[in-house]
Amino acid sequence: MELARSLTLALLPATLRPPCRRRRCGLPLGLGPLFSPLPLSSQLRQQHEEMYIVRALRQRQDWVEGWVRSNDTLVRGLPILVGGASLLAALLNRAVSGIAAVTDASSSQSRADILTLALSVTDILAGLVWLSIRPKSISPVVPRGVECKRVGTGVSNPALPELLWTWDSLTTATCCKSLVVVYGGNCVLQIGVAAGSPEDGNAVMVDAQKFMEGSLYRSAMESKKQSYLANLALYPGRSELPFLPANTQALILQPIGDKGIAIIGGDIIRGFTNIDQAWIAMIADKLDATLSKS
Repeated sequence: MELARSLTLALLPATLRPPCRRRRCGLPLGLGPLFSPLPLSSQLRQQHEEMYIVRALRQRQDWVEGWVRSNDTLVRGLPILVGGASLLAALLNRAVSGIAAVTDASSSQSRADILTLALSVTDILAGLVWLSIRPKSISPVVPRGVECKRVGTGVSNPALPELLWTWDSLTTATCCKSLVVVYGGNCVLQIGVAAGSPEDGNAVMVDAQKFMEGSLYRSAMESKKQSYLANLALYPGRSELPFLPANTQALILQPIGDKGIAIIGGDIIRGFTNIDQAWIAMIADKLDATLSKS
């Protein structure tokens, strides 16, 4: 019986034979070598080569950036040097070429000289603009004030660790130097650098009721959105924050639910990034859930 079956299968055409189990379990025949994975050693070698190339390109980019930064004046004056050299070369070529000094529109040499002169003057003017306009360097400042740590009398024991954790997190991850939390009409926390009183030199206390009557508080609570004053010196509402250091550079007003607000002062202009702002909004939701229970 088995012999007859073997003979029958041998006589059948290839298209009528039953599919092979090996083909059913693996890739189609003839395509295996195209999809065969590289040996492990080849993959590791390729990864090491790619990492080496990326590291080399990054080092080269860092070197160029460092050189340009350390030779800022030379780089800015480079168009003046190139334009001046081109201008002198065009004039010298005109003088030694034996062509008349009068410009002749029909002469190709005259047209080329005019184009060269125009490009040289453009380079010189670009270099002058680069030298006259320089980006203003922004660096952190030292807040002028006194260290302060005041906790409101109505703060519960579970809420106090949450407030202190918020302060530690903000000072560690952002440019925050001052933090004031007003909730339920009272100042529940004033910590960090505060403005010094001219009378006794102590930290100026936060008048929560007076602050809540100001435009900064009302606009933030009406919009229920975070208000970011990237350069506090440009805003007239600075006078509503006498408890912050006079040289506070940036400010975030973050509503805490419907009952409070967090006032976060920074020591550098535009020091709070988009990630910082989103993270502060999430912390405000956490504080609202904690303070609402106290």
